Amino acid sequence: MKSPVLFDDARCQHQVAYLGLLENVMVRRAGFAYRQQYARFLQRYKMTCEYTWPNHLMTSDRDAVEAIITQHGFQGDVAYGHTKLFVRTPRTLFTLEQERATLIPILVLFLQKVWRGALARLRCRRMRAIYTIMGCYKRYKVKAHFWEVERRFAGVRTMPDYGKGVEWPAPPAALAQFHSITTMLHRRWWARQIVKNIPPSEMLEVRAKVAALTSLSGERKHWGVGRAWERDYLSNVRDSPQTSSAFIRVSKELKNKDGYSQVVFSGFCRKVNRFNKSTDRALLVTDKYVYKLEPKKQYKVLKRLPLDSLTGLSLTSGADQMVALHTSSQDDVLLCLQQGELCPNQDRVGELVGALVDHFTRSVAARLFLV
Repeated sequence: MKSPVLFDDARCQHQVAYLGLLENVMVRRAGFAYRQQYARFLQRYKMTCEYTWPNHLMTSDRDAVEAIITQHGFQGDVAYGHTKLFVRTPRTLFTLEQERATLIPILVLFLQKVWRGALARLRCRRMRAIYTIMGCYKRYKVKAHFWEVERRFAGVRTMPDYGKGVEWPAPPAALAQFHSITTMLHRRWWARQIVKNIPPSEMLEVRAKVAALTSLSGERKHWGVGRAWERDYLSNVRDSPQTSSAFIRVSKELKNKDGYSQVVFSGFCRKVNRFNKSTDRALLVTDKYVYKLEPKKQYKVLKRLPLDSLTGLSLTSGADQMVALHTSSQDDVLLCLQQGELCPNQDRVGELVGALVDHFTRSVAARLFLV
């Protein structure tokens, strides 16, 4: 019927019998039915032998094929020709095919692993190159920042403000912390240049003002920073022209009696008691005691507290100059500082705070030094 897929079983059997194909197959199986060239056999089954995978180091392909056959123990089932290998039974080929099928997934995974490793190494080299370029660029940015800082601050020693008005260049991200440290060092150096030009007689006042500025932290707008601090106003003739002589006499007696060495602060004030009544008083703070005096009775001592008993100081943010001295015995003193007779607009709260903080800071540092 001339159809490519239509088979007549009876006719096919007749043709096979007529052509002698069955006898031909039987003859072939009785001898060496499979024959293959050494190169093709080696290319197909070389992965089944450790001596031929991936490439053999033998003198010829026949020796490599012989190594494969010997490793699998098929020496009695094959014969070697000049260019071909002859195999007697299909069992040998089936065994080789099964082992090859078992090894192919393993080899595929191995090749994938090798290729992925190659890709990873390629990416790694690229990343290293990128990081190298980034590192070189960052080093350049750092050096450029240093060069710019050096250029801008080259002549700060000869400037009137010692470089305070010089604008710092914007640092790269890697130098953010270094930039803050450098600016702080420059501020300290600038402060040192300013401070070393201050006469030694004014250093006590400068330390007190710095202590007051640090303690108040901007909570009080007016605290007397713009004027000279004299501390001992009760003995000042300009501030207390009528009572200064009497106070000087009393202070000498107290100094001889209690043995203090210096006056930390003194001034007029109004003392507020627990019944909200106020009376004129005088405050004398020395390095050992705090005195509450009666100015109308020749500065009679009304109260004496050890300076070490003070635990804190509270004040208001307004212009009333009210101060509360806290003590360890809970016998707090509430008073309102007053201006002098000739200086009615002086704010002396900052001066009292700075004097006390500076005194306690220096006394603690001295004790630590002695320890």
